[in-house]
Amino acid sequence: MKIRANLALGGGLTALALFVGVFGPWLAHTDPIMDANLMNAELPPSGEFWFGTDQQGRDIWSRVMYGAQISLTVGVVSQLINTFIGTALGVTAGYWGGWWDDFVNGLTNLMLAIPSLIFALAIMAILGPGLTSLLIALGLTNWSYTCRISRAQTLAIKSQGYVQAARVLGYGDIRIMFSQILPNTLGPIIVIATLGMGGSILAEAALSFLGLGVRPPAPSWGSMLSDARETITIAPWLSLFPGMAIFLTVLGLNLLGDGLRDILDPQSRSRR
Repeated sequence: MKIRANLALGGGLTALALFVGVFGPWLAHTDPIMDANLMNAELPPSGEFWFGTDQQGRDIWSRVMYGAQISLTVGVVSQLINTFIGTALGVTAGYWGGWWDDFVNGLTNLMLAIPSLIFALAIMAILGPGLTSLLIALGLTNWSYTCRISRAQTLAIKSQGYVQAARVLGYGDIRIMFSQILPNTLGPIIVIATLGMGGSILAEAALSFLGLGVRPPAPSWGSMLSDARETITIAPWLSLFPGMAIFLTVLGLNLLGDGLRDILDPQSRSRR
């Protein structure tokens, strides 16, 4: 029952976030950047402005709707990069072993020793702020968990009978990894990728909050929180709604990943 509840709630929140991310421009009332009117600055939520307005008189509802596109794009694209790097390194290291396995293990331990946000900050300091730099920074800093899981799965799978049969039939190493090993490692990788999307969205918000993420006046949830920190006591709605958007999106992805883990991992389900 708990598994179904987590999966249903997480899937619902994730579907809602994806819906807003795709249809945000049609749900928005105004242009999130150009439609600024200082006469409407810092108005509280009302029938005209559902989430209120910011310091420049821009509609916060519209900015939150457009901000979903940025946050979800960062979460999905950066996690795809992480998943590709981690899976490629983990599967090849587990299958080939030898010096390549030692090298990948050492590189993975180094990545785990450095906090990913600190590493991302260093990359952003070199590349400068911007969406492309943000995708590169987050896409190169969080692949170590995927690498370790895929390597462990590969070590357990490569001694199975069907892999040995594929070798007898003359399959090459690359074909065996793609056709026999990789499909059997997708379950844990999907779970890690789902959970990693939430982490990437939080990292994007943190970097944008520090001024190293998406450049203003783009409506990033993190940059909206950064703009609102000086008026949090007199205009709390400026930080409430983008903060709730981040919270609900990350909560949905985490619950979805937790539910998928329980379904795809029978041992975890039996322990619970």
